[in-house]
Amino acid sequence: MCSLEKRGNLFLLTLTGDGVDEHRLNSTLVSSIRSALSDASLHSTHGSVLLTIAQGKFFCNGFDFNTTDTIFQMINQVKCMVAEFISLPMPTIAVITGHAIGAGLGLALCHDYVYMRRDHGLLSMNEIHKGLMLPDYGVELIRAKVVKRESLRDVLLRGVKVKADEAVTMGLVDIAYEDRESAVEGGLRMGEELAKMRWNGELYAQMRKALYPELCSVLGLGFKPKL
Repeated sequence: MCSLEKRGNLFLLTLTGDGVDEHRLNSTLVSSIRSALSDASLHSTHGSVLLTIAQGKFFCNGFDFNTTDTIFQMINQVKCMVAEFISLPMPTIAVITGHAIGAGLGLALCHDYVYMRRDHGLLSMNEIHKGLMLPDYGVELIRAKVVKRESLRDVLLRGVKVKADEAVTMGLVDIAYEDRESAVEGGLRMGEELAKMRWNGELYAQMRKALYPELCSVLGLGFKPKL
């Protein structure tokens, strides 16, 4: 599950758990995240910002294969969630507070800014090792966010496991911090700086969509520039 807390212009979305929860994506968690995004969108104003963190050792450990959901249901549910992140009328920041694997890394990359702690956590798109094909929107999300050719190859075709500093070098993460506390503080500071801009959220969302046309195409998202 997740919680949404409003702190001034900042919406803090937290993947909650008992400390050992891997935050695997199933219909329950995805529905909870989508509900939080809908709530944030509904109550957004100029200057709103979303910051996502997670409790425990995992940020998100990908799809939940132990659920009663079929793989096709999970793929479609997560597709809707990705579309809602891309359409959210505010800047978004992910602080990777633990391991982000498979679709969990995709969840982090749905955000505009990605921060990570150095002292714990790995990033990996491990589908190649599991014999699974990424859905089209998953491939386009990685292509949109990972611009270095060699990084894209290593992430998708080698399934490399990456720590924070290497993730920065590869272009997966913007900034690496020493520990969880400093990473979250960094995310909060960036949120405060972005909130000061008091941007028009609807315009921000339209510009984000224009930045990733191939991703938006597979997500079924159109955009009309506001002149």
